[in-house]
Amino acid sequence: MTETPTFIPVILAGGSGERFWPLSRKAKPKQFLTLDGGEHSLLQATMKRLEGLTTDPDSIFVVTSNDYRSLVLDQLPELPVENLLVEPLARDTAPAILYAALTIAQHYPDAVMGIFTSDHRIGNEDAFQKVIRDAAKLAFETRSIVTLGITPTYPSTGYGYIERAEPTMTFAENMGYRVARFTEKPDATTAERFLSTGKFSWNSGIFVCTVQTLLEEYQAHQPELYATLKQAVQTRGKIREVFPTLTKISIDYAILEKSSRVMVIPAEFDWDDLGDWNALERLLRSESQNVSVGRHVGLDTEGAILYTTGGDDLIVTIGLEDVVVVRTSEVTLVVKKDRTQDIKKVVQQIKAHPELQRFA
Repeated sequence: MTETPTFIPVILAGGSGERFWPLSRKAKPKQFLTLDGGEHSLLQATMKRLEGLTTDPDSIFVVTSNDYRSLVLDQLPELPVENLLVEPLARDTAPAILYAALTIAQHYPDAVMGIFTSDHRIGNEDAFQKVIRDAAKLAFETRSIVTLGITPTYPSTGYGYIERAEPTMTFAENMGYRVARFTEKPDATTAERFLSTGKFSWNSGIFVCTVQTLLEEYQAHQPELYATLKQAVQTRGKIREVFPTLTKISIDYAILEKSSRVMVIPAEFDWDDLGDWNALERLLRSESQNVSVGRHVGLDTEGAILYTTGGDDLIVTIGLEDVVVVRTSEVTLVVKKDRTQDIKKVVQQIKAHPELQRFA
């Protein structure tokens, strides 16, 4: 077998993390925070686990928005400045990933690249790194885009799903499957059905492919985006001018759902995308009736998630069930656990009022 080429991890770190409001704010969104009270932010933890996948830590790239350039450099002082790709304006993941692929192609045209978001929790890093290495080999051998599908443990309505078609090959200890379809977040009944078939995985948002394979798929399915951004990257100085004109579209809609070259490897490592406040319950895995970060005194309170940023602050609850209470220096949020997906809607309302925008 031909030796696998250089592996280049790319971290996407430009998200707003609005479903973790009010802790995650425009000035410092989720990926720069330490949700569990630990030592490293989510971005720093992502960088640390990816360093074990490459022999050259200087080959890791980060894509972020102009607003967060300084935050990335502060939190990742080891990152070469030239490896930080700054979007003048966030246009979702498809333009961001193409920007990275075109830049990497100038330096590592034969490389395999991996796309990782900056706000995932990975529990078993050894298992994670092994699956990524296997995915890189499979992507190189088959010239496919290899996605990682997380084996579902419950019928989640908060994750996207990948349906597997027939297996095409066994690679290392993993079975590679062609992807039958991607499905966005389903309702509860559909999620139950997906789980019962045994053919669906959670969409981890992680994928691996050769740089050339990805560029070919952009040329085939997003030719205008490809041509425009390729010219801007070649001239470099036009990135700021061109980016605001690009279509705002995710990699899922732009490429993955259109391509016939997508495969999935079922992955067994402990994973969570930390999408909203309910993830804190899974992250901290408390055996008590409630999950809390900071001081909390509760009477007849069950199934609550409580978070305070003030070390001396106290949250007191009486007669509450299945709620999230978050207290910051400026804002207090109280929401039912089954309505946390609506936090983003509230943030949009706040942004619409000039006198409230400092709270966004």
